[in-house]
Amino acid sequence: MTGGERPAMPPVRLPSEAELARDALAAPLFARAARLASWAGDGGADATGGSGGKGVPVGAGGELLAPQMKEAVAHLGLSEDEDGAAHTDQAWHLAVDTGLLEVEEDGDEDEGGTAGSAESGAARTLTEEPVGFARPGEELAQLRGGGSPLDVLEIWQGGLESVLADAAAPSFEDLVGDLDAVTDEDGKIDPDAIDLDDLDWNPEEEADFLDGALANLYLLTATDQAVSAGAMVPLPVLAASMIVPDDMEEPTDEVLEAVSAAMMRLDEQFRMLAPTGLVEYRPVDEALTEESDEDTELPEQLDDEDVSRYGMVKLTPLGVHGVRTRIKEAGIEAPAVGDLAGAGGAELLGALSEYTEENARAEIESWLAARTPLEAARELLGAAHGMDEHAPSRRLACQQALSLLGREAEPALRDVLEDRELGGLARVWLVEHGADDVPQPDQEMVFWLTVDTIAAQLATAGEAAELRGLVQGLVDQHTGFFDKAWRVDHPATAEVLEAMGRVHPDRQTAKEARKAAFKARSRLEA
Repeated sequence: MTGGERPAMPPVRLPSEAELARDALAAPLFARAARLASWAGDGGADATGGSGGKGVPVGAGGELLAPQMKEAVAHLGLSEDEDGAAHTDQAWHLAVDTGLLEVEEDGDEDEGGTAGSAESGAARTLTEEPVGFARPGEELAQLRGGGSPLDVLEIWQGGLESVLADAAAPSFEDLVGDLDAVTDEDGKIDPDAIDLDDLDWNPEEEADFLDGALANLYLLTATDQAVSAGAMVPLPVLAASMIVPDDMEEPTDEVLEAVSAAMMRLDEQFRMLAPTGLVEYRPVDEALTEESDEDTELPEQLDDEDVSRYGMVKLTPLGVHGVRTRIKEAGIEAPAVGDLAGAGGAELLGALSEYTEENARAEIESWLAARTPLEAARELLGAAHGMDEHAPSRRLACQQALSLLGREAEPALRDVLEDRELGGLARVWLVEHGADDVPQPDQEMVFWLTVDTIAAQLATAGEAAELRGLVQGLVDQHTGFFDKAWRVDHPATAEVLEAMGRVHPDRQTAKEARKAAFKARSRLEA
């Protein structure tokens, strides 16, 4: 990568900050954290001071004590939930990590310190005796109406980072393997029995694995029309995208085992992340893992029912925002639809090839909204000029943008009717918009526009199935097509004819296309 280049992701479409902030406040884990922070303010009889106004008593590191944990579970309405205590503990820790709660341990005031996270008491022995108090932090007011949508999103993002770190860390049981080997006769963990050098865990590798999964989900959301519209991604597909090499036609048994292992890791991680509002997740059917004590293995063929049983996931709009924020912080460009509203026509047309059809339309509409139809048409047509390798793609994008303009833009299109590069697309636009007195194009213009259009499709979509149908139609409509086409004065003529030779199903016609391509290339070199 050269010094002026930066890695870039495709553009994504995002709701407004206000909508995203509402989603953040509604995320189950964050909603519970905020409720617990408010509850802590009421837990000391007088949350603003006095002997009973210190907040909720906590143990070392800000842990809830047993009596307070029971009250907190009840406050969240989770008393009947077998996982109620676990959900409450997660929400409490999130409140501490994000500053919704401030923990002040005994002696902190004298020492001038405040314990803002559970790490502050990590070296102390946990006890059921209170060693301090938790009370609402300044961040809580930001969530309760005192902050802007951006303030809310920043708090959410900070909490997300905390949960991502937890999701990337293995459970204690997974880390040490055999729990019996590290517990004493009283059933307590014996620290001396744990050999830290033997622990099979690389924190950076685990974090990279989860980051990679989220990045792939982000790419699918940005580039796949169905996923962008809300379709869920099968977990085996996501896992395979991280494991199977691009050039591997048939995965080996070893690779399939690695995909299965990755899938089960992702299942655990997405279960933890779903309450943050980052992803919508349909977990792996637990019956699959209960059917066998061995690792879950994917069958060779999956029908629709099988796919759903193996887990389904997608980024929520809030999740797209969260992953995009992390991508940008990593120094990678991550554009959003609407970023080009103030850009010039050339920048707009040059970027649209990276957009899905829906996102491209939204970007164009945003750009057009800042201009009159006539101004927009003239700027777009001016930017579509050129004979460089990207010019056909710009002209194709120009046609897409012009299609959204009404008859107010007609004078700009009539101004370029005699232009060799733009006259063909101008005629198409005028006819489609019901204009009168549109001059017929000559044969040279028709063939030039044909080559330009195919060149643009090759550059943006490759040799897709649609191109084969287009090529067949062109050859059938024009007698002696290739004898005329190789003479077209367009930089991409030879390349287009070679592509036509590759995709046309008739062997004789394909041979004629290759001969025409050779003539075009020889003419260009002469």
